[in-house]
Amino acid sequence: MINRKTFILSLLAGTAMGAAPPLGAALAQAPQPKPDLPKFPTPPPQVTAENSIIGPAYRDAPETVPNPNVPQGDVFEFIMYSDESKIYPGIVRIEGELADKRDAYNNRMAWPADKLSKPGPYMRHVWVYVPRQYKKGTKAPFMVVQDGHSYIHRLAPTLDNLIAAGSVPAMIIIAPDSGGSDAQGSERGLEYDTLSDRYSNWVEQELLPAVSKKYGVSFTDDPEGRGAMGGSSGAICAWTMAWYHPERYRKILSYSGTFVNQASPQDPKTPRGGWEYHATLIPNSPKKPIRIWMEVGEKDLHFDDPENTWHNWPLANNRMAAALKKKGYDYKYVWARDARHVDRRVVMETLPSALEWLWRDYPRA
Repeated sequence: MINRKTFILSLLAGTAMGAAPPLGAALAQAPQPKPDLPKFPTPPPQVTAENSIIGPAYRDAPETVPNPNVPQGDVFEFIMYSDESKIYPGIVRIEGELADKRDAYNNRMAWPADKLSKPGPYMRHVWVYVPRQYKKGTKAPFMVVQDGHSYIHRLAPTLDNLIAAGSVPAMIIIAPDSGGSDAQGSERGLEYDTLSDRYSNWVEQELLPAVSKKYGVSFTDDPEGRGAMGGSSGAICAWTMAWYHPERYRKILSYSGTFVNQASPQDPKTPRGGWEYHATLIPNSPKKPIRIWMEVGEKDLHFDDPENTWHNWPLANNRMAAALKKKGYDYKYVWARDARHVDRRVVMETLPSALEWLWRDYPRA
């Protein structure tokens, strides 16, 4: 029987309460969570050169406040329809008994794709920020920002100020929404929580060409000038874009990343979904040229759930940071005291400094 002290020490050390199962055997060996398993709040990471702890008081960074005295970028919006996409023609969750079923810790459960979703249309809003300093005909650095509606109006004034100060390059933001809904069986879940290069291919083959055609902008082919950002499932999506194609994307910004078991349908190559990144994929793969700034809240989703739910956000992000550290990645990890899931207070305090850190050595025009 493992005691509380041993349990907490194992979390602090970034290790499992026992050896992690081999990748292909994870599903067979993973016990189903039981309601009588102990619940302990996940402890913070050890403070290091890469790991920091902030809060519990927060304030908006001054760079996030609109400033009429600096050049103002333009924000555009358009819609992409599912019947125009060859990569994501559209699904919707089949609501009912399976969709409603939860495990003992109120997590949705994975089912075969044909049991949980069916074809269905969507319309996707896309926002585009073009800085005033962009020179038409040049290939600009850029970031793809998932759940665009949540971030575009925070990013626009922030980038106006940072670009004017020379703190970041004059980058374009492409901020698409997902195809809708959330989690297992949804279009958003398919796009964001799947571990594959499908979403990255959609960005390259459908999203970027549409933006270029509509607004006459061009994008750099240099992976050091290409980034991705998101919160929750949008954050793991950003990491997945870089993981499967580091020759395309190398700068990632993650708030409350869903590095947990949320992929559906399950893939036998990655049976615990995003949990596999820190449990098996990063440890067992050569280091990739990816830089990531990442954050999680102390009271983030399922912060006191046992490990074998594979669904504890703070624990997953602690493990992610530990795996990155061990492989020598260029990363920063912020633990936000008393913060919740993709906490607005944290985003507004840290967004400018996170962008500056990610882009610190990229050439300015």
